[in-house]
Amino acid sequence: MNLSVDIDKYSGFCNGVVNAVKKAERYLDTNKRLYSLGAIVHNSVEIARLQQKGLEIIDINRMKELKDDVVLVRAHGEPPATYKLAEERGVSIIDCTCPVVLKLQRDIAAKYKELKPLGGQILIFGKVGHAEVNGLVGQTEGEAIVVESPADIDKIDLSKPTALFSQTTKDINEYQQLIDSINDRGCKFFSAYNTICRQVASRYGHLADFARSHDVILFVSGTESSNGRVLFELCKKYNPRSYRVENGDDVKRDWFRENESVGICGATSTPRWQLEEIYYICKHL
Repeated sequence: MNLSVDIDKYSGFCNGVVNAVKKAERYLDTNKRLYSLGAIVHNSVEIARLQQKGLEIIDINRMKELKDDVVLVRAHGEPPATYKLAEERGVSIIDCTCPVVLKLQRDIAAKYKELKPLGGQILIFGKVGHAEVNGLVGQTEGEAIVVESPADIDKIDLSKPTALFSQTTKDINEYQQLIDSINDRGCKFFSAYNTICRQVASRYGHLADFARSHDVILFVSGTESSNGRVLFELCKKYNPRSYRVENGDDVKRDWFRENESVGICGATSTPRWQLEEIYYICKHL
């Protein structure tokens, strides 16, 4: 089949994930095993590759059993309680918290300290239970309120001094809709902070153009990637013939017609080699 195939040059690992993967690989070059507190990236194919090198994914309960070991903290970051536990257990931390997430954690901690004596509250626009969000909530002694949509605002007392922050990988347009929704309720003591990663935010406009400019879109992402779900839905909005794939086995020949253009793109958790693998498969259909 004759297809014109193009890889989106802006897709692939964000800087935070690149840093975490490089540090893990560097450690495993001279050591047989490295514990990762949670999946280093939300991509099962990439995780399998790293596990072959000696990466072992653990949760916080498993970390409580370690003693004098080495644990990698991924780009999503962790709450203060994790570092306290590491100190108690003699665990060395390879800290790969993304600088953007780290700054957000510090900003939330400072604002929480400011608002608490005033009876104020911290709101975080994000996914309940997401690793990054858990780390952010941890900066407020667990008191921050996670808001997933404007509908959640109806359950919150906005007469209190309120500060709103966002998980770094959320859709900037959805975040603005949430801000507008709060402002429409006449909250007098309200402040919102632009905490969405610029590298991620810049992908939205470009990806919309990329999706429109091809006959078929193959979006490469792990099913557990929150960022992947958002970006895939964006592709489908602008190109109904968008398909989400995780590996080459997912690609179906009947998705394409002769001489069509195919665009390959992915989430911030999708490695470049995986995009290139899908490219190769499309070129040899």
